[in-house]
Amino acid sequence: MNGIMIQGTASNVGKSMICTALCRLFANEGFHVAPFKSQNMSTFSTEIANGLELSTAQFAQAQAAKVEPLPQMNPILLKPSGHMSSEVWLLGKKVNDMQAIAYRETFYDVGLHAIEKSLEFVGQNYDVVVLEGAGSPVEMNLTDRELVNMSIADLADVPVILVADIERGGVFASIVGTLELLPEAHRNRVRGIIINKFRGDIGLFNSGVSFIESYTKIPVLGVIPFMDNHEIEEEDSFITRHDVASKTSGEDKYDEWAYHVAAHLDWPQIKDMVEKR
Repeated sequence: MNGIMIQGTASNVGKSMICTALCRLFANEGFHVAPFKSQNMSTFSTEIANGLELSTAQFAQAQAAKVEPLPQMNPILLKPSGHMSSEVWLLGKKVNDMQAIAYRETFYDVGLHAIEKSLEFVGQNYDVVVLEGAGSPVEMNLTDRELVNMSIADLADVPVILVADIERGGVFASIVGTLELLPEAHRNRVRGIIINKFRGDIGLFNSGVSFIESYTKIPVLGVIPFMDNHEIEEEDSFITRHDVASKTSGEDKYDEWAYHVAAHLDWPQIKDMVEKR
């Protein structure tokens, strides 16, 4: 598959927003692009054609990619509905309410089949697929039956870029710790690192970039400054509401965000990762 996967050191590091920017950047260069997130846990969804629902993040990413939003872009959506339980949505339709343990034990094969078929669909119908992970790829109690991070990178056979959030501190430990916990085969998939949500003078972080690259032997492909009021609806367990009001048109806000990211990103190297596959 021609694609790239964005994974993160934790939840809320900005994976969805980086994917949104990449969708628009590839689209603006003439690629037919599909966003893809195999499994999303969120209360936010958007109705698409035929009464189906798609996670809000992948809906926004489809808009950024200038393509029709389709259920194959997010085959599994989990909507938390109570203590340790969620509504399970499969390819845009609600199919069940399940406890977390029951979901893990009984839904895995069903979910994996839907993911495989959806990956096959986007791989055959789009030039580039921008895949998004969830949380962290090294939740060690979940990795044997996970459906959203490195298992999906393996299925799609795509390179991974690891995103870390510097805003909360601990960025070095989060990057090094994540990479150290990955099995060698999965660590070898990580082809670049992005530092997200930087505030202040980026020049003061040059030594930080040098340390990360020297220690991990993986290039830092960008240090993205924090951007407030981008007006793109985010989707994460940390987000509790969406602001409806928007001051710019859909096209303008996606272009503005994409240009902001591209200005601080080694975009040619990322594009090269996809085009050489």
